[in-house]
Amino acid sequence: MKIHAQALLFDNDGTLLSSLASVRRCWTRWAGEYGITAEEFGRVELHGRPAAEIAADLLPAHVVPEAVARIEQLEVEDVPGGGVHLLPGTRDFLDALPADRWAVVTSATRRLAEARLDAVGIRPKTLVAADDITHGKPDPEPYLLGARCLGVDPAACVVFEDAPAGLQAGRAAGMTTVALATTHAPGELDADLVVTDLSALTALVTDGGIEISVRG
Repeated sequence: MKIHAQALLFDNDGTLLSSLASVRRCWTRWAGEYGITAEEFGRVELHGRPAAEIAADLLPAHVVPEAVARIEQLEVEDVPGGGVHLLPGTRDFLDALPADRWAVVTSATRRLAEARLDAVGIRPKTLVAADDITHGKPDPEPYLLGARCLGVDPAACVVFEDAPAGLQAGRAAGMTTVALATTHAPGELDADLVVTDLSALTALVTDGGIEISVRG
């Protein structure tokens, strides 16, 4: 299977890198600080959603701004602790792409996203973060903004995601979707293509754009 595109849009956590160990540590501590029970916490979908939306699901509205600032602080401070690492294939895949043909589109704040990306040596020319949007994934706004920043028609973009909410956002934006089964089982991922991770793919830059293929 080959996919042709003019630009590629990548989720960050669970797609380019993994911060699961850090996320578990920080959110568990955060929940304890705000008196959230394990049962309450377990009912909320964490992955692929902005912290502000998660906090709003769990806490009274007047507490949310302070709680969001607190989880950001905890997660940024935890980055040097080694809870962040590149996922297989990320380095080689990104190195094959022109800097102006790809962007990172993340539900994390810009401060947190930059801290995690810097920790693994990835410095995207274009980054869309939670600070930049009004409606987070599964709304299409983040990916539509990513396409606009790159100056590319959404229909000519490919979204790389590991979370159902992100894949839903990509589809709603009218983009081709590639799911990476790094945090969810393949059967939970509704996408045009499902692979294990970026190591399963190659990217070839041509005069006509970018050609993505599954390794034989």
